Amino acid sequence: MGVEVTMSDPAEVFKNALSLGAHDRAALAQRLLASLEELSEEEAERLWAEEAQRRLEEYRAGRARAVSAEEVVKKAERLFR
Repeated sequence: MGVEVTMSDPAEVFKNALSLGAHDRAALAQRLLASLEELSEEEAERLWAEEAQRRLEEYRAGRARAVSAEEVVKKAERLFR
């Protein structure tokens, strides 16, 4: 991967990553996903708590809707047939 970027701007990192060939993007994605598996339990819990808070704020602001558990199960059953 011959693209040099500074880590101060994630948008620029993403833009540069998209300019890579498919093979290099796949390798980068694999390495990034693997790095998430190395998170400490505390870090993983913190990130999930932040995501839960973000989703709650989206719901309260009317930018997301609630989906019943029954609806989720039905959709999952359709997807995994």
